[in-house]
Amino acid sequence: MMKKLIGIAATGAMLLALTGCATSGNAASDGPKPLDELVVGFAQVGAESGWRTANTKDIQASFEEAGIELKFSDAQQKQENQIKAIRSYIQQQVDVIAFSPVVETGWDAVLNEAKAAGIPVVLTDRAVDSQDDSLYVSFLGSDFVAEGEKAGQWVLDEYADSSESVKIIQLEGTTGAAPAIDRAEGFAEVIAENPNLEVVASQTGDFTRAGGKQVTEALLKSNPDVDLIYAHNDDMGLGAIEAIEAAGMEPGVDIKIVTVDAVKDGMQALADGKINFIVECSPLLGKQLVDIVKQINDGEAPEKRIITEETTFTQEEAIEALPTRQY
Repeated sequence: MMKKLIGIAATGAMLLALTGCATSGNAASDGPKPLDELVVGFAQVGAESGWRTANTKDIQASFEEAGIELKFSDAQQKQENQIKAIRSYIQQQVDVIAFSPVVETGWDAVLNEAKAAGIPVVLTDRAVDSQDDSLYVSFLGSDFVAEGEKAGQWVLDEYADSSESVKIIQLEGTTGAAPAIDRAEGFAEVIAENPNLEVVASQTGDFTRAGGKQVTEALLKSNPDVDLIYAHNDDMGLGAIEAIEAAGMEPGVDIKIVTVDAVKDGMQALADGKINFIVECSPLLGKQLVDIVKQINDGEAPEKRIITEETTFTQEEAIEALPTRQY
């Protein structure tokens, strides 16, 4: 499994990463600040999906409720925009920087700048791939490999009695993004148990509904006898539904669909039988992120890796959950 820097660092190293330089003016350097004096800079990936929109709203609402100032930037799915935002937060001497990395690699330089300024960094939703785990104090998010494994297990069980080849199209997330890499890895590891399960095509739809539709339209032309589509998020799965219907087939019946996220639109499609199974990935990380910031402000070392609790949904479970679904 690829490195994700989730090991626990030594206590001394953790405290050093948290406190940084005494002259930096960050949250932990001069003792706890009143919450209404804290400033947190958050660099979001963008607004590529319903999941991301819910994630942004929850984080903004949670910091407002806590009385902590949140400076927010939208990277529009471009790494260079996130790096620019992080450098801006460093110049502004915010107390904590949090961000959800567009891709896994290429962060060492800017994170070393934050470390040199004594500003603690928290990763949310996605990890970075770096040799130096002192560049961030905590990573809050899902276990994407486990999500891929859950999706793969449903497929493995669904076709357990199949004696013929089961053709699968995979709609990948943004190239180089942690959830895209890990969800593909977990899925592949599980379905490898049945040699009849074959991924005949795999292409990025960039986590967008339009991308999922466009890619599915193209891949259905070269793979008209496909049995199942595995989409790395609901939005691409919803785009696939449009493409399948446009091709004169019935989604969920002629071509089964498995997705990850469990946002309302995806859950409704599952309840309607157009999606067959959804693995949950909760976007509601705001309160946990606020708790991490409070720990840092108090001079405490948060857990290096905090995994969100999530489940899976069948059609019946989606019907039951939809009336009270928050996102």
